Amino acid sequence: MTNFTHWNEEGRPKMVDISDKNPSKRTAIARSIITLSNAVYDAIQNGQIKKGDPTQVAQIAGIMGAKKTADIIPMCHPIMLQGTDFTFDYKKTAEGYELHIEVAVTCSGKTGVEMEALTAVSVAALTFYDMCKAVDKTMVIKNTYLVQKTGGKSGTFNYE
Repeated sequence: MTNFTHWNEEGRPKMVDISDKNPSKRTAIARSIITLSNAVYDAIQNGQIKKGDPTQVAQIAGIMGAKKTADIIPMCHPIMLQGTDFTFDYKKTAEGYELHIEVAVTCSGKTGVEMEALTAVSVAALTFYDMCKAVDKTMVIKNTYLVQKTGGKSGTFNYE
């Protein structure tokens, strides 16, 4: 087990020591896609979702999720986030619509914000589903992934 970074010499889990790392500006962008029926899309556009605007509530929930990442992902370090912002983009498909949810997370620190971005977009997608499920439960949350990250020793990563 000593070959693993998150296991100590006794074979038990540990949080990696990052105290010697240099702080740098870190960014991460994550995306999640939700398939929507025409009924859900129309209800949103006509203000007929009884719980309120699902994107506004999803954005707030996503920001909260980003801030709580270290509480739910065991080996994540608590970090001071300095920015979390979302975009919501509806795209017409042959079957209905897709909602592309994207979040950009930033900080200046010793570890990256990829998990915070992925958690934020996942929580936003789950909240959007919860807000709209009374209209149609056939929505599918799919393709949650890291789009880009910058900063740190490993440098820049671009999925697309």
